[in-house]
Amino acid sequence: MTLAAASLAVSGSLSPALLDFAAANEVAKEFAACRALGDDVRLACYDRLAAKVVPPRFSGRLTVETEQFEIDRPTVLRFQSDGPIFVMYLRDAQNHVVQNLHIGGGGEDVYLIDKPGTYSLHINGAETWRVWLEPKS
Repeated sequence: MTLAAASLAVSGSLSPALLDFAAANEVAKEFAACRALGDDVRLACYDRLAAKVVPPRFSGRLTVETEQFEIDRPTVLRFQSDGPIFVMYLRDAQNHVVQNLHIGGGGEDVYLIDKPGTYSLHINGAETWRVWLEPKS
C-alpha cells in the first residue's frame, strides 16, 4: 500500500502535501514516458507536460479585472474553471471587447489571440479559475 493510499484509508481524504506528492509522482511518470518516445514526437510530449506544470498568469475566484498585458506575437489564452459558470471578456487597450469566452459546467478551453497588442481580461466565475498566456513559437 502506498503512503497516499494508507493516508486515505486512515483519514478518509488525502492531505494537500500528499496530493502534491501524488501529482509530482504522476508528472514524473509522464516525463519517463516522453523520454521513451522516438525523436520525432518526444519534444511535443515534453511541451504538453510543460503546459501542465507552468503556473497560471492569472488565477482567482469570482470576479476579477486583470491589469493590462502586452503580447508581441500570436498567443494562446488557455483557461480553466472549477465552477458551473465562467465568462471571460478579452478586451483591447481601449477596453473594447475583442472576444467573449465561456465555459459551462467547469473544464478547460483555449482561444488564440492572433494579433499582437495590449489586452486585459474581465473574468466572472462562480468558483476558482486559472488563465495562462502561452506565446506561439
